[in-house]
Amino acid sequence: MVEAYCVKCKKKVEIKNPEVVTLKNGKKATKGVCPNCGTKVFRIGG
Repeated sequence: MVEAYCVKCKKKVEIKNPEVVTLKNGKKATKGVCPNCGTKVFRIGG
């Protein structure tokens, strides 16, 4: 269970369809979709 902050909902939500990505500087991050509103959410530190 990975959580990220949704700007539209203004609260932490569980990421729907989480996908681990690598940033340019080599750090891991997780991106996905907010289950409530469908907005893209992003969290640095996989």
